[in-house]
Amino acid sequence: MTIKVKNGQIILVADTHENPALLAALRVFDGHAVSVQVRSDVCLVLEDLGPHAEACREPINVTRNIDSCYAPISNLYPTPFLLDDEAYGSVEGFWQSLKHESPTRRREIAALSGTAAKKAGGHSSTSPTFEYLGKAVRTGTYDHWVLMKRACEAKFSQNEKARRALLATGSRPLTHIVRGDSRTIPGVIMASIWMRIRREIQNVQSPER
Repeated sequence: MTIKVKNGQIILVADTHENPALLAALRVFDGHAVSVQVRSDVCLVLEDLGPHAEACREPINVTRNIDSCYAPISNLYPTPFLLDDEAYGSVEGFWQSLKHESPTRRREIAALSGTAAKKAGGHSSTSPTFEYLGKAVRTGTYDHWVLMKRACEAKFSQNEKARRALLATGSRPLTHIVRGDSRTIPGVIMASIWMRIRREIQNVQSPER
């Protein structure tokens, strides 16, 4: 086996049929993070820490273009749920419906998901307050964010696909970085809601965490 050191890399080149077991073991490290432990002057130990993205806790940006396995986390994704005895087609449908005063229009938008829901709410001007269950809520305040968290909790508790997608992110940080961030519920707030709900679900499933 030929060993080369070049540009900070250690390159191993095996001769034909040489050390097949060693090569097989090293191939497992492909795309993984590896810990190098110096045991002595003549002994190094390589330890597989798992897939690079997970081991290094690379952030996951939850947007409409996210990897399909995480897509159900997005507010735009069709994830029907009930909140306060009302049906919603997605969290986006819930959020955008709050921008309208007309009960009929609210229910129409509430059933939507994806860009249809986003566009339906986007045509209305954002009022400084909106009414929910007979209570006035100031737009973009803590009370508004709490309401958004309740909608997300309902979604993830009632939709198995969305819950699995959220838990599949493990402990990786979640972000919500999009062009034209929301002024009422900024991406950093939205991401913190997802991560808080994830932690709550994980704690229920594994109390020792």
